[in-house]
Amino acid sequence: MELTVLNNNVQLKPKEYRSTIEPTWCPGCGDFAVTAAICNAFSSLGVNPDNAVLVSGIGCSSRLPLWMRSFGFHSCHGRAVPVAVGMKLSRPELLIAITIGDGDAYSIGGGHLPHAARRNIDLTLIVMDNQIYALTKKQVSPTSREGMKGSLTPFGTLDSPMNPLTLMLTYGATFVAQAFAGNPKVTGDIIKQAIEHKGFSFINIISPCPTFNTIDTFEYYRPRIYSIEDLHADKTDRINAYELAESSLDHTKNPEAKVPVGVFYKVDKPTYDSKVAVLKVKYKGTDTPDLKAIYNRFRA
Repeated sequence: MELTVLNNNVQLKPKEYRSTIEPTWCPGCGDFAVTAAICNAFSSLGVNPDNAVLVSGIGCSSRLPLWMRSFGFHSCHGRAVPVAVGMKLSRPELLIAITIGDGDAYSIGGGHLPHAARRNIDLTLIVMDNQIYALTKKQVSPTSREGMKGSLTPFGTLDSPMNPLTLMLTYGATFVAQAFAGNPKVTGDIIKQAIEHKGFSFINIISPCPTFNTIDTFEYYRPRIYSIEDLHADKTDRINAYELAESSLDHTKNPEAKVPVGVFYKVDKPTYDSKVAVLKVKYKGTDTPDLKAIYNRFRA
């Protein structure tokens, strides 16, 4: 079934995708820019907000659906992905995107990511990665750099940060990208590409927290960010994508190292809902089954 939400008859300005609720994030939070980038992408694509759903978990970033005019679902901590998968399987014609933080996606909800990616569920996963648990006031997260001091690790965490990009490439995601909230225009363009992609699309957005992470700030990242677009033209080259992704954390050990942003990998594969549709035709499935007949069949 084709996506029906990219309706060219809907011509809304980016600000018209915002709700009347004002965000409560701290001044200077990178998530403001991510929200603006999503609005820009929706406007550019002509998304009908009545046919779009943003699903979140728990955390600062997960409040984003409240600020949008589209439908939203604020689910439990770490459970945004399975909620979104259920929505997509029941309403494949809708645009469904997930907006969550690094702790929500990679720790509490980390067990859901491999299966959404390997099944190529047609969803867009937007992770706002501030490398800290900010809503609960400064616990280190899976992407916090080694040695970072948190409220529960006053002498610095002993853990190495996980690499979300290599993780998703390994899991089999068909669209893998990284963006920086300090450049909303580029971020909006990558989000647009992710929504247009038919399959599981993943974007790790570096979105600094000005309150609880005083190391990985906008000022820290700006001179280190570089685009991979000119040196990685073949987006189907998974080996090159992996090598670039592998270098994305070098800066935590080497202050001279750069941080890559852009689309690392993109490949077309059948989506899960398209396979379900084929099965329904083959075995004469229906969305309105005779439950009584099914019950009686197994009762006998």
